[in-house]
Amino acid sequence: MKVISYNLRKHRAASELADLVEQHAADVLCLQEADTAGIPDEISGLRLAEATARNRLGLAVYYRENTYRAVEVRSLSLKKSLHDRVLKPAEERMLGVRLRDIDHGRDLIVASFHAAPLTALNSLRRNQIQAALTSLSELGEGLPILMVGDYNYPVFKENLGQVVRQQGYELTLSDARTYTRYKFFRGHYDFATSVGFDIARVQTLPQGRSDHLPILVTAEAG
Repeated sequence: MKVISYNLRKHRAASELADLVEQHAADVLCLQEADTAGIPDEISGLRLAEATARNRLGLAVYYRENTYRAVEVRSLSLKKSLHDRVLKPAEERMLGVRLRDIDHGRDLIVASFHAAPLTALNSLRRNQIQAALTSLSELGEGLPILMVGDYNYPVFKENLGQVVRQQGYELTLSDARTYTRYKFFRGHYDFATSVGFDIARVQTLPQGRSDHLPILVTAEAG
């Protein structure tokens, strides 16, 4: 399975999606900061499973419909930062989809995630990540889970990794930094947490119109 995750930076990079999917033969596409009112139902053979509805710039998940079938979808509002309460940029910060692998007759879960911005504390983001992973596990007991997206967690990832492992998950960074807009804040923002998946590689793709670089996760459900 090949999964692309991309923060579109207020939808600015939306025009790049078709080429990205085709170039990398993606099976799943997870978006953050997408204009969910204006996104298409299909992108280069990928079908829209769901998009968040309670915020204009939100999350979306697409899947290859000749390989998978969407069984169930779940979105989640997470504990809010002060930034969220004042500016209300995002109501729903996790969107998970339970997919049926048609050829292999088994289910798995893929999710798009967008943590609170850097104005919030790391402790809040850890709380959001833990809550999102707990909610995803309720989509199917014992199923493989892969959550990708913008974690907004550029430093102290050792602490985050420990917290994630305590929940039974693994945290996997990409092979190069994914955010380059501001020198002080450059680093790995976009990565993956998983359970029941063999993560072969997380690759940072070339930068486009977003301040985030897309990542390509190559994984196989165990």
